[in-house]
Amino acid sequence: MIIQLANWAQNILDKFRALDFLGSLALRLYLAPVFWVAGMNKVNGFDGIVDWFGNADYGLGLPFPTLLAGLATGTEVLGAILLVLGLAVRWISIPLMVTMLVAVFTVHLPNGWQAIADRMSPWAPADIDGTINRLSAAKDILKEHGNYQWLTENGNFVISNNGIEWAATYFIMLLVLFFIGSGKYLSVDYYLDKWFRT
Repeated sequence: MIIQLANWAQNILDKFRALDFLGSLALRLYLAPVFWVAGMNKVNGFDGIVDWFGNADYGLGLPFPTLLAGLATGTEVLGAILLVLGLAVRWISIPLMVTMLVAVFTVHLPNGWQAIADRMSPWAPADIDGTINRLSAAKDILKEHGNYQWLTENGNFVISNNGIEWAATYFIMLLVLFFIGSGKYLSVDYYLDKWFRT
């Protein structure tokens, strides 16, 4: 009975393998706007990005800031386009993962894990009580001097902790794409692979 049930379950799972391309497609379509927005923000404020990359006082203090800002910008814009097309997905995943690692180690790591400050997180920063107090004070000001109900109609106010959470998540998603590729049917890579194999 147990063996028959296991075989039945395996047969059902095998039938779903025909849809396994949906996982790659979902990852690509999730990540593409993330990198497009990040890249276009850099394009539109490129001089400020170069300054921030190079300035050690209030920025990252990286060497060759124009080159590095250009590489980051180009990688994100081109990466978004290639992810949508499903073209060279494994290859573009590599420099996109590098940009996520640079973001983690140069920008987000000092802020811990959380992207959004939350007292309930097991990785809440040490000063979480101060953060929550500042958030409460900001909400009180808005309740007294603004239309708080309208302001929070589509969500609550939060304080960005600017931790590594999102960059790490994007890195993991890109790592998956690096190993599984762009998927079948809805990617240029799939058809190029078929064409070259024949």
